Amino acid sequence: MLDQLRSCLGPAHVLTGKDAEPYGWDWGHESFEAPLAVVRPGSTAEVAEVVKWANATGTPLIPLGGRTGMAGGGQGEGALVVSLERMNRIRDIRPDARSIVVEAGVIIAKIHDAVEPHGLIFPLFFGARGSAMIGGALATNAGGSNVLRYGNTRDLVLGIEAVLPTGEVVELMHDLHKNNSGYDLRHLLIGSEGTLGIITGAVLRLRPKPGAYATALVGMKSLAPALDLLNRIQLATGGAVEAFEYMPDTYITDFLRLRPEARAPFAENHKANILIEIGALAPRDCVPLADGSVPIVSYLEEVLAELHDAGVIQDALIATSEAQRSEIWSMREAASEVAAMKKPLMIMDVAVPVDRMEAFIFKANIALADLDPSATTSIVAHLGDGNIHYTIFPTSTDLSHKDRLVEAIEDVVVEMKGSFSAEHGIGTHKLSTMARRKDPVALAAMRAIKGALDPRGIMNPGKLLPGE
Repeated sequence: MLDQLRSCLGPAHVLTGKDAEPYGWDWGHESFEAPLAVVRPGSTAEVAEVVKWANATGTPLIPLGGRTGMAGGGQGEGALVVSLERMNRIRDIRPDARSIVVEAGVIIAKIHDAVEPHGLIFPLFFGARGSAMIGGALATNAGGSNVLRYGNTRDLVLGIEAVLPTGEVVELMHDLHKNNSGYDLRHLLIGSEGTLGIITGAVLRLRPKPGAYATALVGMKSLAPALDLLNRIQLATGGAVEAFEYMPDTYITDFLRLRPEARAPFAENHKANILIEIGALAPRDCVPLADGSVPIVSYLEEVLAELHDAGVIQDALIATSEAQRSEIWSMREAASEVAAMKKPLMIMDVAVPVDRMEAFIFKANIALADLDPSATTSIVAHLGDGNIHYTIFPTSTDLSHKDRLVEAIEDVVVEMKGSFSAEHGIGTHKLSTMARRKDPVALAAMRAIKGALDPRGIMNPGKLLPGE
């Protein structure tokens, strides 16, 4: 049955049996689903041939990138996994246009490294960037730590190339900031989790690399004053805050248990720990003065000193070197590892309006305690954009118990007029939530789009849309 694919791709790029097993594990190796086989096309034309074969034979396909997804979107028993790992070429860098043309299998950190010599950045940063591929980030519309300033992945894409479920290639690799020529298929494919086609390439938007960063970790009694702190710094810096991240004291304790060689940031524990990073572009903010001080760093020091004197914050650690900046960031970027320290776990990735984050955490904790008084949590948040990673460690593995916990937290999300999925996607893990919480008219429209583009239902079936 696979001989046609072997002929097209070469036998070395059609994996079966033990060779295919690594592609059947989810993130964290919590579950395994054996694929029919794994194919590794090396070009868009080869992807198209694979999809045509699958469409003709009715074989389900699962597009796969760096396998860092956290919603169960990259697995399927008996499906053909299409790994984009060989499509790892950077086709072009256009410094003057501030764009880069890449294939879907390029690892995100490689993009960062490629554009840095040009004084540019691709501002998509999260902990798994050293193994995550840009195709997976596009398929899930990934977020990360810099959404506050630069937006989600969707906001960083100018053009796209994809293979539709028929095997036809849609070529929209425009390096354009304005293109008002009908339905935006680019945005339709981004965030579709491989259910509408396989993204094979993209034109990405680049930004100037800040000339200096001011990075600090701030200790506070509560989250209450945090939003005012963010707004004050945003106003004074012209919107230059790149990251505004929240870590409670319990998270810091767990991090130090994970990394015993790391240093505690403060002599005392603080209920709320806020990571602030400002990226300065103007020379007046970036160029060191005669005494060696960097203006943007000095400004942040002044603001935090005033707030400390006013009792708004209780402590602050300001990075004075790149090593200190990396040390501060290492705490936040270990969130997935910290969560994986305990079992069983339930990762809830939600978004609420930024002014309701403290209220959400308070009410969610009450709801959790009512149903499972001995359950614990690990919480971190992209505080600047309202995205909370609310990880629960329940006392029971019973599925009905877990469902009750999920529904209780969902009730709080709905009360706060939030979203039950912020940046991880739906995959299989949130199908029941989609069925319960998504507007039924919106679901019907999504199913109509899916049916029109993929009438045979071969593209990542059983993901994103409940009942598919």
